[in-house]
Order: sequence, then structure tokens, then C-alpha cells
Amino acid sequence: MGLGHMVYPGALHTRFHHALGALHLTTQAIETLRSKDVEISNEEALALEIAILLHDIGHSPFSHALEHSLISGINHEVVSLLFMEKLNEEFDGKLSLAIEIFKGTYHKKFLHQMISSQLDMDRLDYLNRDSFYSGVLEGTIGAQRIIKMLNVFNDRLVVEEKGVYSIEKFILARRLMYWQVYLHKTVLASEQLLVNILKRAKELINQGENLFASPALKYFLEHKISAEDLKNNPEILENYALLDDYDVFTSIKVWATHKDIVLQRLCKGMVNRNLYKIRMRKDPISTSDLEEYQERAVSVFGISKEDSKYFAFSGSISNSAYDPSGEPIQILYRDGSIVELSVASEQMDAAVLSSPVQKHYICVLQELIEKQ
Repeated sequence: MGLGHMVYPGALHTRFHHALGALHLTTQAIETLRSKDVEISNEEALALEIAILLHDIGHSPFSHALEHSLISGINHEVVSLLFMEKLNEEFDGKLSLAIEIFKGTYHKKFLHQMISSQLDMDRLDYLNRDSFYSGVLEGTIGAQRIIKMLNVFNDRLVVEEKGVYSIEKFILARRLMYWQVYLHKTVLASEQLLVNILKRAKELINQGENLFASPALKYFLEHKISAEDLKNNPEILENYALLDDYDVFTSIKVWATHKDIVLQRLCKGMVNRNLYKIRMRKDPISTSDLEEYQERAVSVFGISKEDSKYFAFSGSISNSAYDPSGEPIQILYRDGSIVELSVASEQMDAAVLSSPVQKHYICVLQELIEKQ
């Protein structure tokens, strides 16, 4: 949930909760498929359960919010795989099959789909879990019903015809949860503030400033790390494993009294929940609107034009609830025919399902708006 609790105070559940929940749903799915004569050996079942339990182990502190802030150009799935390979060494190769399934290289492709696809146990768990803890009931889905409707056809995970309405609800719930929770404008403002805090801290350290930080966090602030570095240097993974939310937020509390006005103001905003004021619209933000706020920041805080970009900036976000051009959800009819979801659905327009929604935003420090 990243900083979702800034809007929904109950959303303080952990990724460990989610990993256990996804594991539970996976065991149920295995039982369902076996009852329909889908061959899954005990060895494959155990490997699948290991893979789903570890699928998110590579996430950075604050979830997706800092995914590219500590290590640029690498996503959490790659880090998860590196952790799994490290564990595989420690357990004398006992995770080899789990890694094959996780990577999608195992010959039974439907096993990988249960971990990572447009209808996987990951999504079935987090939608209901995040809906429950945030109190946003629109995210509730019939996970048990969907699992009971799963089957395998031509080595692909499919949904039996009777489950199509539950899948429609699943797609709609996912879209609503993204815009109402994960990409809520205040959550976005909070996460952008967090990203900019670490960006400024890195800048100051590169300029020779000795900033307070836990040893693990300081390692990532001091080093520019690429994907290749991460794969070749075990020290990086060891430090990454030591990081959590507490490393980051403890540093932010200390930095709130730092002499650098930019870092100080950003950190005070996070500690005191004085976030960016954010405005979202369908059309791109005009350069003139942005420059007006940046010039005001230069005047109010006595900072450079370059530093003013920490106090006023723009960007865009997009989300697509379903992408039939990738690995589509397939509906299995009683006559044995297979139809892609957007064609099978009576309730949802294919264009609406597959078209990504893009929104543009401008983030401005609250004081700059009050100075108008």
C-alpha cells in the first residue's frame, strides 16, 4: 500500500500478510485444478507455493513508492529473483523448480500464470485485502468463486463459462481500486514527496554532505547502483535486505532539522503531513503554470531555479485494468471453445476494458499556493 495510510488510516497491513494470503489462495487453486484432473505433482505444488510466498520479497521500503529510487532501472521482480537464487544456494538447490516456475521457464506454463498474469493469486489476494483494510468496498471480489471456476486448457489457465461475471467484477474492482486507492491524488502526493526527499538526500551526499542515515540506507544514498551492479555485487543485496520503512522514516525525522532548506522543508512536510497540494486533470500541465509556481518558490525560499523543481513539478500517471494484447484472460465454454474475456463479456465494452486511462498532475508546496 505504500503511503496509502495517509488517506486510509486502517491500511497498515504488511506485505507479509499478503504473501501468506496469496499462499493460501494458491493451495486452494491447486486443490481445485487437481479435482478437475489437472496433473500437478507434489513437487510442483511445493515449488509453486514457495514461488508465490517469495514473489514480492524484492520490494523496497514503502512498496512501489521507492521502486526506482534506491536502484534505478530495475523492478522488484528482478530483485525477488536474486533473493530466491541466493536462498537456493543456501538450501542446496531445493528452490530450483520454484525459480523455474517463477521465471516462466518451466514447461507447465499455467503454473507461472498462477503467480504472474492478469488473473493470478497475487491480485486475487491484494484486492480483497487492500479493500478490507482501507474500507473501500468497491475493491471486494469473489476470489473463492473465481478459484472454483479455474481450469487448464492447452497448458493455459482459463476460467470456466460460469465464472465470467465474477471476472467482470474482478476487472472493474481493480480499476476502481487503482483510482480510488493506489493512485488516489493524496497518496500520489505523499509518494512524490517521499521520492523527492531521497533524491535531495542523494544530491547532498554527492556534494560531500554527511547526512545521518542507517548504514544500509546510507549505502544506497552514497552509491549509484545499476541492475548489473546488483547482479554482480553480493554486498548490494545484503544491504538491500537490511532496509525497511523504519530506516527511511527515521532518517526523514532527523533531516527535518537539517540546514538545507529544501531537504528540511520536504521532510517537515512528511513528518507533519503538510503534503504537496496536487491537482489532477485530463490535459497536460502548461509550462507557464508550472514556471509561475517555481518562480514563486525562488522568491519565497531564496533557492535556485533548479532547486525550485522540488517545490513545484508536474507529471502523469496511467492505468489499464486489463490488457488483452498481452496474455489475455480466456473463458472456457461448455463446448470446449475458448473466447478472450473482452469478447465473451456481455457487460463490459472491450475498448473500455483495454484502453489505459491517463491523468496529468501538478504538485505544488502548500505555502506557494497560499502566497497567491
